[in-house]
Amino acid sequence: MLGTVIGLHANPNGGVPKHPVPVLEIKSIGCVGDKQNDKKHHGGVNKAVCLMEESILQRLQEAGHPIFPGSTGENVLIQGLPTGALRVGTRLSLGDVVLEITGDAPPCKTIRESFQDGSFMHLSNKREFGTTRWYARVLVEGALSLNDQVRLLSGDEPVESP
Repeated sequence: MLGTVIGLHANPNGGVPKHPVPVLEIKSIGCVGDKQNDKKHHGGVNKAVCLMEESILQRLQEAGHPIFPGSTGENVLIQGLPTGALRVGTRLSLGDVVLEITGDAPPCKTIRESFQDGSFMHLSNKREFGTTRWYARVLVEGALSLNDQVRLLSGDEPVESP
């Protein structure tokens, strides 16, 4: 199952929106050049990278929400994976980087500007499974570029640095 990296975002000042970048260096503690203002809820080893599927973004846009790439804090926007493919424990390679999904990224008031009437719960995994951003830990560090291939890994594939 293949997908593609179609957006990379960071904000050196923290918060949202995250701004487009051509390359995003991924380290075990997070994305280089992306500051986390609320370290209690964001960042750290198990929340090093925030991912979102383009299909979720499009569905919300079609519903009239003013959401756009990076506006809800995602670092990586991907397209092309089957609906529901991402869940806790999923491992995926993005270019040379390998990530493991550790949990959903619950919505909060800081992303309310991306939603009609501030209704940020439209991006809630509890409300509708998979309609969320996902947090991931880094198994293999590296640099991501736009158009890098995204591949779901089986649970028994060895994960090694290149």
